[in-house]
Amino acid sequence: MNILFMCVANSARSQMAEALAKDILGEKVTVMSAGIHPAVTVHSEAVAAMEEIGFDISSAKPKLHGNLPPSFLANLDYVITVCEEELCPELTTRKERLRWSFPDPVLLQGEEQKQAFREIRNELEQKIFDFGHHHQLLA
Repeated sequence: MNILFMCVANSARSQMAEALAKDILGEKVTVMSAGIHPAVTVHSEAVAAMEEIGFDISSAKPKLHGNLPPSFLANLDYVITVCEEELCPELTTRKERLRWSFPDPVLLQGEEQKQAFREIRNELEQKIFDFGHHHQLLA
């Protein structure tokens, strides 16, 4: 199964989702993330939120969806958008699309921003577990 997590900048929500899904769903799936206007780097608070639960995404790089491997894109099973619905990219695909709408934590500041990253991380983790159970991908 091939899963693509999409958002606008691929600097926070989709990066966290990619790391969590790779860990939770394991080798039964190929997971990537991308954006339509990728940022230069992954947001430092996304890195920090993931470090709190033992994940190192500090070397992850935002990617443009069109630059992903053609074989991956040709064999997509799910495109999951994780940004606010009105901002989420639309891909021309006949594959299953899921919308997991999360507000952009980058727009916040200080402690409020840190907390938003944590909450989104936790909600993503639960949604990925639910997805894995629903598709019988978990042991």
